[in-house]
Amino acid sequence: MDLLRLVLLFIHVLGFAALLGGLLVQLSASERSVNSLMRDGAGTAFLAGLLLVGVLESVGDPDHAKIGVKFAIGLVILVLVMANLRKPRIPDGLYYGLLALTVVNIAVAVFWSPAHAA
Repeated sequence: MDLLRLVLLFIHVLGFAALLGGLLVQLSASERSVNSLMRDGAGTAFLAGLLLVGVLESVGDPDHAKIGVKFAIGLVILVLVMANLRKPRIPDGLYYGLLALTVVNIAVAVFWSPAHAA
């Protein structure tokens, strides 16, 4: 079960790497759009995260607050990406919002550590 958890975590991280890469590649562009890296990365990260929670539930007691925050942010990212997938251009506010949400979701994963017993 630990191997499955690690594989899902790896896929989850790769999904966020693809999403962030798809966003950063357009940083200096004058017109931005939702690209395939953003679509595939958001979908992969979200699905792998859901599967990862299932595995974590079966082996222990995961931090449900952290999972809830990451789920909410990830769902918003996924909905915004999918809703704007076919548009030739997205507004700068949406682009920077997606970038901020992605970075915040990564920061939650890294800095929100589990509570340690005293």
